[in-house]
Amino acid sequence: MSQESDLYFEYSTNEKIAMEVAAAAANCGVRSMCVMKHVGVNVAADALMTLAYVGVKGGMVIVSADDPFMFSSQNEQDNRFYAKMSGLPMVEPSSVEEAKELVSYAFELSEKLNEPVLFRTTTRINHSTGIVTLGKIRERVTQGDFVKDPLNLVTVPAVARKLHVKLLEKYDKAQELAETSEYNFITGKGKWGIICNGVSYNYVRDAINDLNIEDKVKVLRMGFSHPLPAQRIKSFLKACEKVLMIEEGEPYMEEAVKAFAQEEGLTLEIKGKAKDLFSRLYEYDPGQVRKCIAKYFGFKYTPTEVVDTADVPPVPQRPPTLCAGCSHRATYYEIRKAAEGMQTIFPTDIGCYTLGLLPPLSTADFLLCMGSSVGTSGGFSKVTDKKVVAFIGDSTFFHAGIPGLVNAVYNNHNFTLVVLDNGTTAMTGHQPHPGVDMTQLKLEGYGRVSIEAVVKAIGVQYVTVIKPYKVKKSIEAIKEALNFQGVSVIISEEPCALYAKALKLPQRKPFRISEKCKDHRDCINHLACPAFYIWDEKVNIDPNLCTGCALCAQICPENAILPVKATA
Repeated sequence: MSQESDLYFEYSTNEKIAMEVAAAAANCGVRSMCVMKHVGVNVAADALMTLAYVGVKGGMVIVSADDPFMFSSQNEQDNRFYAKMSGLPMVEPSSVEEAKELVSYAFELSEKLNEPVLFRTTTRINHSTGIVTLGKIRERVTQGDFVKDPLNLVTVPAVARKLHVKLLEKYDKAQELAETSEYNFITGKGKWGIICNGVSYNYVRDAINDLNIEDKVKVLRMGFSHPLPAQRIKSFLKACEKVLMIEEGEPYMEEAVKAFAQEEGLTLEIKGKAKDLFSRLYEYDPGQVRKCIAKYFGFKYTPTEVVDTADVPPVPQRPPTLCAGCSHRATYYEIRKAAEGMQTIFPTDIGCYTLGLLPPLSTADFLLCMGSSVGTSGGFSKVTDKKVVAFIGDSTFFHAGIPGLVNAVYNNHNFTLVVLDNGTTAMTGHQPHPGVDMTQLKLEGYGRVSIEAVVKAIGVQYVTVIKPYKVKKSIEAIKEALNFQGVSVIISEEPCALYAKALKLPQRKPFRISEKCKDHRDCINHLACPAFYIWDEKVNIDPNLCTGCALCAQICPENAILPVKATA
């Protein structure tokens, strides 16, 4: 889209850098938006905490996409606490239409306060579609100017002390705005109250309708959720006999609401997270919310009768697996072969290749966050005698792997780092990274950073590049790297199979199982490629899935796997 407009867009190397790029633009008077998932805010937090002190000149919105239930994340942290920690305002939509409206509101709020605004979404909002009404697009300002003001913009301690005072003044102003915000509203009437936010509001609305209790329960919905509107909440509490808090994640609002009640000397019952009500775990759903509302307020509720599926055969399980033809599978097989007889530890990282966790590949033993494979390898190598072999993707290497490698060279750690270079950011949709050849995407004006050159420049003494579909040569090269004392790096280069198809790169012929097959099943037992299947107790290859990588053909003891013959 940015190629077709006057907007500027980039995939930054990591979230911290994205935050810094957007902050600089906003301090030149140009509106900017910085988008990341919840754990990305951890990476950007170093810049975020001080940016709250410095503020912005043009509107800046920071989107944090939280992931209750961890559909694609290593934790389900609640990023509302970043708003509390930084002192920045936060808004949360409850629908697709409101998300569109709140973006404009967030930019305006940012410019009123001269502070970035956090825009928090959760999984159900992110994965929803809906009809939105477009408004008038304001004239865009795409070029700005930076006015030097070092005594307010260079955060040495003397300056930062003054800026913290200003931040607290802006916080008080934000709280005043929250008190009158149209996105904090009350619906319904009655002596009992519900306070909710985000997607939970939709579940509450449905539950009240289903239970036919519109005249018994009133709802306070929080859309401008930090700072919380203290006076509005206190007034709401005074009009209620008891209150139920409904919020996915942590008891963020619940703790604040209970504190507000204490300040006013109120003794009404306020509950939310409890063993018999809502959990701090995972997403909520309409049925769960309906059940808890009925239980807490004592309404009669008959759950919907569950459909009897006793006569329906179970759905076959499909565990997450690397794609057919994925080069990571080849690399993992070769590493395991080269390391036979060694006691090993396999720290891994964030990406498609984390799927090496499962048998038969079993090449993932420890994972914390982006880049952690390199850092933790140093620790493992210092306190154990086992051979440490770490895995990191090309995108993750640029994102967070380089500092750990610098540390390893400096401190003379002893491990092998395997950089799985498939030429793209495969797990999240083939976004480019600094090592991508952008001319393949028909985009000009970009540089390209060589992983091999970076690794050698850092001072790694043993660097080798392998082509993982050449199995025998790769195993030999890997053995040499594993036997090196100190930091060694293997760069495994092969395009992502899906990315290569999208780029319309030349495709190989699929393979088939010939009559030579003696049913050893090494192909299945060592590789578990999803192109294989069993039919009539015989191994077969689905030609629609097979990419022709020839990995299986090279490990078959009977040479029974051959290319499909061309048809006329």
